[in-house]
Amino acid sequence: MGGRDLLGLGGMLAGCVVGCTVLGLLVDHLAGSSPVGVVVGVGLGIGLGATAFVLRALRALRETDQARPPDQQDM
Repeated sequence: MGGRDLLGLGGMLAGCVVGCTVLGLLVDHLAGSSPVGVVVGVGLGIGLGATAFVLRALRALRETDQARPPDQQDM
């Protein structure tokens, strides 16, 4: 996993949190429910971002394991 991959993971995590927060702000504006939408949006963003982060990291680790020659793989 290289530096570019790690930047992509960080950007994805930040994008999820920011995107869900903006959606929460929009819901608050339309519904008039001041902090509720933002709090829910931040919570959803953190949850979605963390889930996507873990899934992508696991996939990258599996790809790295498959790229190793068979004699260097852990048993």
